Amino acid sequence: MEMHPHISTIVLTEDEIQARVRELGEQISRDYGEEPVLLVAVLRGAAIFVADLARAVTAPVELDFMAVSSYGSSTKSSGVVRILKDLDENIEGRNVLVCEDILDTGLTLKYLLKNLASRKPKTLEVVALLNKKDKQRVPISCKYTGFDIPDEFVVGYGLDYAERYRNLPYVGILKPEIYAD
Repeated sequence: MEMHPHISTIVLTEDEIQARVRELGEQISRDYGEEPVLLVAVLRGAAIFVADLARAVTAPVELDFMAVSSYGSSTKSSGVVRILKDLDENIEGRNVLVCEDILDTGLTLKYLLKNLASRKPKTLEVVALLNKKDKQRVPISCKYTGFDIPDEFVVGYGLDYAERYRNLPYVGILKPEIYAD
């Protein structure tokens, strides 16, 4: 696939992403064994990641989804988190693995983890495809990380800008002139 004209650089290729998702699936499978694990995808960005990850995990897997908002159409988190769609499943006493597309400031995820922990899961862990380590404003314990990336505005493989570019099979840096933040 050719690089989209709004992308300046491809940070992670489709092959690199798929290989790492398989490795994460193997690691999660080893850790949970035959214990069921509920993968909670944070919509919409993690939808593509969780679909691929679920197929790579051999432990019994269930899926649920949450939608939260902290960005709107901006490129920066507002720090104000709203739950737009809550879980359908009760998580009390269950192994819960929150699946995030990208760990950025950590503000949204910190709120989400506190909310989920109050529901008394057996275990509560995080898997993030991408981690902007230098950008974190609050410490987040992320048990499984796909890739550490630089602090650039990236899109593709589920990540978007104003709902566009999610369908790109790679992760790339969006040209600054495309967004006016």
